[in-house]
Amino acid sequence: MSLTAEILKEFEFDIGQLTLIPSDGGVFEVVVNGELIHSKKATRQHADPAQVKQAIKERLKVANQQP
Repeated sequence: MSLTAEILKEFEFDIGQLTLIPSDGGVFEVVVNGELIHSKKATRQHADPAQVKQAIKERLKVANQQP
């Protein structure tokens, strides 16, 4: 399963918008509420889906705690 599919499955009720922007060489970045949480361009490594999903959970938790 692709990282995108995993994110959609895990957070389908929490995501208001998901934008995929194609790029050359499979380069991608994961940004949550304006905060970069993974950049394949910077790390030159594929994202670990478990780490990305955990980072998303943490960002969503913080966002939901704000008034």
